[in-house]
Amino acid sequence: MYARSTTIQAHPSFIDAGIKHVRDTVMPALADYEGCAGLSLLVDRDSGRCIATSSWMDEDALRSSEGPVRELRDRAAEMFHGTASVERWDIAALHRDHHSSRGACVRVAWLKIEPRHMSRAVDVFKLTALPMMEEIDGFCSASMMVDHAAGRAVVSVTLDSQDAMDSSRERSASMREEGTREMGATVLEVAEFELAIAHLHVPEMV
Repeated sequence: MYARSTTIQAHPSFIDAGIKHVRDTVMPALADYEGCAGLSLLVDRDSGRCIATSSWMDEDALRSSEGPVRELRDRAAEMFHGTASVERWDIAALHRDHHSSRGACVRVAWLKIEPRHMSRAVDVFKLTALPMMEEIDGFCSASMMVDHAAGRAVVSVTLDSQDAMDSSRERSASMREEGTREMGATVLEVAEFELAIAHLHVPEMV
């Protein structure tokens, strides 16, 4: 499975209009592309940062969609009154305890990992980090996406509510420190988002 993430630095006052556009226009358009397995949208209303991630069944589907999706991306950026940047990932792991509901939040950590250590990092995520994440109250799901060539990874944890996000912050920081040390990874950034759209249909991958 593969993913394309589009980060839009939006004008905060246009976030709701952007969400509506993604839900009403972008999602139906993507559904027509062969190999597309859904879309999610994360938003941070304070900073204006929004991340739309589409999933794809294979690399051919991801590549063949590049041209048409570029037009969708440009129009979405206009609706958000922002600028867009794109990243492409291999989906290395995903575990879902249950589907998210309205009010869910996502904590995202971007990591730097030496390419030669990437396989070990994925194993640590699956065998060590995920079992600990499952113990967090309000845990919905977690995933790890990697860019082998760039030596980068992104770990996302979805929780049921803002309360679950707030109460888990200290424990999650401790778990992240332990996990990244075992991975040999460096944390580049951690951010928290509202899960505005949750329609990624990625199967269990652990």
